Amino acid sequence: MKKLSLWLTLLSSGCAGMPERVKPVDNFDVQKYLGNWYEVARLDHSFERGLSRVTAEYSLREDGGLKVINRGYMAKENRWKEATGKAYFADTFDKGYLKVSFFGPFYGSYVIVDLDHENYQYSLVCGPNTNYLWILSRTPEMQASVRDRLVAKAASLGFDTSKLIYVSHN
Repeated sequence: MKKLSLWLTLLSSGCAGMPERVKPVDNFDVQKYLGNWYEVARLDHSFERGLSRVTAEYSLREDGGLKVINRGYMAKENRWKEATGKAYFADTFDKGYLKVSFFGPFYGSYVIVDLDHENYQYSLVCGPNTNYLWILSRTPEMQASVRDRLVAKAASLGFDTSKLIYVSHN
């Protein structure tokens, strides 16, 4: 639980900015983004180290924000880790730029860099700098061509994609 708490602290204490070359997606529809997402790949951080079967669930809050539940399995400890947070739009409602907090009042960026606008089946997300990157999918497996395109885009934006960890969902 200490590692998960550290993850949440780091994510929550970061600024609500974004990397220099990153631009959040436009025409974002939060209703289509709600629900479960599987973490396909991520950059390594102590807060997620050793976790497999990582998922994120987004739902609406009564105050207009989003409820965020992150969950991952720690095989070494044979147990699940879960954290609940909240997110709010950092800009307009049609931009994929949110701020998320697991320990209010501290917020970190959640920037949707790329998105399947048609079906909302994949998403490329970063935090306030190039140390935070996630590839998300509605299914545990992602088409290799889509994954490769997202990895290439992340690399073009300055992320060190050679350090990506591909998450097992078995």
